[in-house]
Amino acid sequence: MTSAASATLSPTVCAPPGSAAGRGRGRGDAEVSREAILTAARRAFARQPYEAVTLKAIAADAGVSAPLVLKYFGSKERLFARAARYGEETDELFDAPLPELGAHLLRVLLDAHAHGRDPLIRVAFALQHGDLADLLRGNFREQVVARLRARLDGPDAALRAELVLAYLLGLGVQRHVVRAAAISVAERERIVRLCAPALQGLLDGTG
Repeated sequence: MTSAASATLSPTVCAPPGSAAGRGRGRGDAEVSREAILTAARRAFARQPYEAVTLKAIAADAGVSAPLVLKYFGSKERLFARAARYGEETDELFDAPLPELGAHLLRVLLDAHAHGRDPLIRVAFALQHGDLADLLRGNFREQVVARLRARLDGPDAALRAELVLAYLLGLGVQRHVVRAAAISVAERERIVRLCAPALQGLLDGTG
């Protein structure tokens, strides 16, 4: 996907800007400030090529100082490496029994979309990050695809896991990049009713 396409990405694709950082400063909560920086970094790296992103801009978006970003993460490359991880963000995504996982995946993702976030979509913009693209792709394969694959039984489990994630990524692209009119205004449960059977069929191996 080109950087021109990424420019159409919603500015809030990863989370509402900076509000957590403000709360963290008020409570003296370093962990909340760290999370605000990561949120701002994920948003920045989804919208711009790696070379165009600055720590100063990330800090401003997170509502903290640039020196604080360096204190917590050390460098832009280390911040990118941390922001490129998926493990923590996808805990909720996979937190359901397999027979209910199709509908659960959709509900969690659609709820995230409603708050301007998407825990998966940044892999779609890997190409704009040059040599660091392999890190983003590798994390996605190891922390998302492999995690789902491990939940599946039966033939073609790896293929089925990738197809499920392709479906979810496509939904995210339609919401945040294409901004498809009907999908953007459809009620969550309407989308779940229409899409969950197809996803569950792939998860169960019966589709």
